[in-house]
Amino acid sequence: MSTEAPLKYSRGDFKADQAVRWCPGCGDYAILAQMQRMMPEICAATDTPRENVVFVSGIGCSSRFPYYMDTYGFHTIHGRAPAIAMGLKIARPELQVWVITGDGDGLSIGGNHLVHALRRNLDIKVLLFNNEIYGLTKGQYSPTSAFGMKTRSSPDGVLAQPVSAAALAIASRSTFVARTIDTETRHLQQTLLRAAAHRGSAFVEILQNCNIFNDGAFEHLKGRDVRDERLLRLSQHEAMRFGANGDKAIVAAPPGSDHYFAVASAENGSGPEILGIRHDESSPDPAYTYALAAMEYPAFPLPVGVLRAVSAPTYEELVDERVRAARAREGNANLRTLLESGDCWTVD
Repeated sequence: MSTEAPLKYSRGDFKADQAVRWCPGCGDYAILAQMQRMMPEICAATDTPRENVVFVSGIGCSSRFPYYMDTYGFHTIHGRAPAIAMGLKIARPELQVWVITGDGDGLSIGGNHLVHALRRNLDIKVLLFNNEIYGLTKGQYSPTSAFGMKTRSSPDGVLAQPVSAAALAIASRSTFVARTIDTETRHLQQTLLRAAAHRGSAFVEILQNCNIFNDGAFEHLKGRDVRDERLLRLSQHEAMRFGANGDKAIVAAPPGSDHYFAVASAENGSGPEILGIRHDESSPDPAYTYALAAMEYPAFPLPVGVLRAVSAPTYEELVDERVRAARAREGNANLRTLLESGDCWTVD
């Protein structure tokens, strides 16, 4: 939708009058604050008026999000937010549709809906809040909980391997995949802006703290004293380097290795002058992007930033083309004519 003058909003225009009800210290507060802060810039950059912004959620702590944004929204049922968002986007393609979900809501009961929404390349923005636990239902393990983790529903430890949310999104052929952190304010802001600007399915995993049932889940990665060594900050066309002094890099794994990548550093004889592979978020190589998403600490630093951003026709564009072609071929037939055309029969 185009307007004569640039859209100008303030953060206050997106703050609902509802009392925010999360546990004190929850990472959801940080995500909400940055979304409210960035929406004026997002609307201006995408030329989207506030009345065309919709937030859709399922069930979980994160799913209260639509109440706190002064936009249109749907609080739907467990795991079904992508399905509702898909119908909405196809019916009203001019809307900017955001899906708010969590690791339980989005990857457990809603896993099937999420995969198919992403693979269809629907122009929706999916924010998955990952705290590696079920918070709303009081602390049972989720699909992203670590193997062996003791929770209220796994007192002797989780027996299943965790899902990598970003790797699942890339395997589902989402055209935009990113990872960010609730407390990394500037990084979170820029990731939201990039996701909003992308045309097609955009999936953002946000590592988020649950200070009641899984406090400090990501401190071993994002703590001030360790984050330089354990986070790999991706930047397009820049060498994948990390470490307090930039003296470590991601390089191609040697032949016969079990991994696609390897870590080179001064300590293992590669020298501080190593450059590392240059990150290419637009790479057509699925092995590269999947291997990047699958990198995990302690074998590798955890990548944060935009892992993948490629262009492809969106599902709603393809649907529109199909409808136009059918109308050109069949004319504007009524429903009865369409139902009784082609291969059909009458049952007496």
